[in-house]
Amino acid sequence: MKVTYNWLKEFVDFDLSPEALADLLTMLGLEVEGMEKQGCGMDDVVVARVEEKHQHPNADKLSLCRVNNGSEVLDVVCGAQNFQQGDTVALAQIGATLPGDFKIKRSKIRGEESCGMLCSEKELGLAEESAGIMVLPAGLPLGTPLFEALGLKDTLLEIGLTPNRADCLSVAGIAREIAAKLGTSVRYPDTAIAEGSEAAEATISVTIEDADLCPRYAARYISGCRIAPSPEWLVKRLNAVGMRSISNVVDVTNLVMMELGHPLHAFDCDRLEGRRIVVRRAGEGELFTTLDDQQRTLTADDLVICDAARPVALAGVMGGLNSEIADSTANILLESAWFRPASIRRTSKRLGLHTESSHRFERGADIGMVTRALDRAALLIAQLSGGTVARGIVDDYPGRVELPVITLRPGRAGALLGIELSKQEAADILLRLECSVRETAEGNLEVVPPTYRIDIEREIDLVEELARMKGFDSIPATMPIARVVSDLPTLHQRMERSVRDILVNHGLNEIINFSFTSPDAADKLLLAGDDIRRTAIKLANPLVAEQSVMRTSLLPGVLETVARNTSFRTMDLKLFEIRRRYLPTSDEMPNEPLCIAGAFTGSRVPASWSSSSEAVDFYDVKGALENLLDLLHIRSVSWVADVPEPYYHPGKSCSIMSGRERIGTLGEIHPMVQANFEIEKPVYAFELDFEKLVTLSHQKRSISAPSRFPDSTRDIAMLAEDGVQAEQIVACVNGVKAREIEQVEIFDLYRGAGIQEGFKSIAIRIRYRSYERTLTDDEIGVIHARVLAALVNKLKVAIR
Repeated sequence: MKVTYNWLKEFVDFDLSPEALADLLTMLGLEVEGMEKQGCGMDDVVVARVEEKHQHPNADKLSLCRVNNGSEVLDVVCGAQNFQQGDTVALAQIGATLPGDFKIKRSKIRGEESCGMLCSEKELGLAEESAGIMVLPAGLPLGTPLFEALGLKDTLLEIGLTPNRADCLSVAGIAREIAAKLGTSVRYPDTAIAEGSEAAEATISVTIEDADLCPRYAARYISGCRIAPSPEWLVKRLNAVGMRSISNVVDVTNLVMMELGHPLHAFDCDRLEGRRIVVRRAGEGELFTTLDDQQRTLTADDLVICDAARPVALAGVMGGLNSEIADSTANILLESAWFRPASIRRTSKRLGLHTESSHRFERGADIGMVTRALDRAALLIAQLSGGTVARGIVDDYPGRVELPVITLRPGRAGALLGIELSKQEAADILLRLECSVRETAEGNLEVVPPTYRIDIEREIDLVEELARMKGFDSIPATMPIARVVSDLPTLHQRMERSVRDILVNHGLNEIINFSFTSPDAADKLLLAGDDIRRTAIKLANPLVAEQSVMRTSLLPGVLETVARNTSFRTMDLKLFEIRRRYLPTSDEMPNEPLCIAGAFTGSRVPASWSSSSEAVDFYDVKGALENLLDLLHIRSVSWVADVPEPYYHPGKSCSIMSGRERIGTLGEIHPMVQANFEIEKPVYAFELDFEKLVTLSHQKRSISAPSRFPDSTRDIAMLAEDGVQAEQIVACVNGVKAREIEQVEIFDLYRGAGIQEGFKSIAIRIRYRSYERTLTDDEIGVIHARVLAALVNKLKVAIR
């Protein structure tokens, strides 16, 4: 919102400098984002008179002038042709600096000396465009600084408003704030109209078909108008706030909008069929050409202003080309209405058509300002165009707006603000804000805000108003009263943190993917048709189709991350993600279990001069998970070779069990799944059910001192069928249940020459130790014989 210092002083009395005024407005919540002093530093631009004007001897389009600045006569070369000898002009003398940091220097133009420049409004920053130099009124004292002589020294304030303060999108609105703060009153512009004898209702009519979107529409009829350029005072006032002059009638509607904050629109009444106004919704697909000569396709959500046959304006946004004010316009229908903010905002946004009018209506104009703004504009149009205002207003007001009645508890307001606030002081502040205030029997205040304060809806809004008027800087700073609560993390939180730490310590990097994914993720994973993970929850308003459903598995996101990184030639990856997945249930809310998923691909370690590069394999992933489960104290873990999921490679995957409970899966990704995700190298992935890990984790741990007696090891080499798993061999040894068996490990596996087809050679090492004494060879031999017998009898192996 742009407003000038002098314009504000016409509405309210105050004795503040521009800087002090800016501080006051900012502390009221109307942040002054910029200040521009008009005419400041331009005292070298003075009033002068053209004493002589001759043709430049060396240029057809230039004039050589003798200009009197009140103290001397100077030679000035000028290219404009819109002035004559004897005219009073604006002279920028040598040393003057014009807007844009343009400095005036003594110069020669086509061989003739020029000691200054005759200026136009554009060159002085007074207008966006100008056809020639400024020709000033005769009689101004020569040598006087131009801005001082014309009364143009002013300060432009640019105020940043929050969307809820539509009431301040006008000079009157900002003046109300100043008056409320300083305890003075606002002077509203004159609206007393000398009406003609003809009644407006006899000439024009208004019908509202949709009172929900347009609760009020008022109109006046002005006849015998003459369209002409606006007077200088009006042009300069609009230019000062960045608006372009069009004609006297259109400029008046813009001026009143800036003065009072209420947008108006003037129609050429002779171009309205039946001299009627009908406010209705647009037809679906209806075409309409706006004032900018653009054809718009409307929808049933758009509100249009029509005559008896067709749309003539897009309500609250822009008028129509078919009813605009033209040079031939003589009779005017002047509109002042109130439109539902949501409707204007929707239309403006859909059409990409943001105007000064829509900016105000979509934030909420003042329904109580409809007739005041209408009368003010009608008065000025009659004065400037010579028209006659018909008697009365056609005011269709079917949707009366009920103002909220809010109860304010002064004690509660003071407690919230941390200040002493009496009932009388609160009432005085609210009365200055033009609220209606009444004391209730309970000692509270019953407050009705003015029609222009649509942002005041609740008691807390009134408390904010009291704080603004008291001054935020007057509220003492106090420490908040609060109870310090320190909650220990839950088991779930501690384990989640532990999982992250363990996996990171094993060289994995955590990734974070979106919780939504593509609907074809299940197809890429080759999931069965009846798999519950195919029943994904759809988003109501997805940003893109590729992220339109909630994920039922973390694996697609992990594999997409692998594909994206490998496409950028980052080939060695060890990734994991611990996040929730979303499974549909019979209830309204989905089941959201926390899961862990990860993937390995590329080299085990980076290639270097001291080691060769080896690709990761199944056992790298298995080793990391074994350590994770061991550190989480998950007992009875076993690895069952099977094909637990369709997205794993057959024969290269397994289920991870704890007792009889499946807690996860591990395997190489199926080649078809790799192709679906456009991954070229083998990928080994895993999934763990975090919720089961929490349940199965043993938090109570037993600690025993190590044996102080020496150990002894025995190796066994055996020939076993391919179907015998290493885990079975270890379990068979431990099944002997000898306390002296401390550790069993497999240290060799061989297939090839010398080994029968369908068999393999396995070597294990058993560590024996007693906690009571040093074992003798005979004692170890007895236990070892039992181990050999168990292996032969139970697994049918041949000892080598």
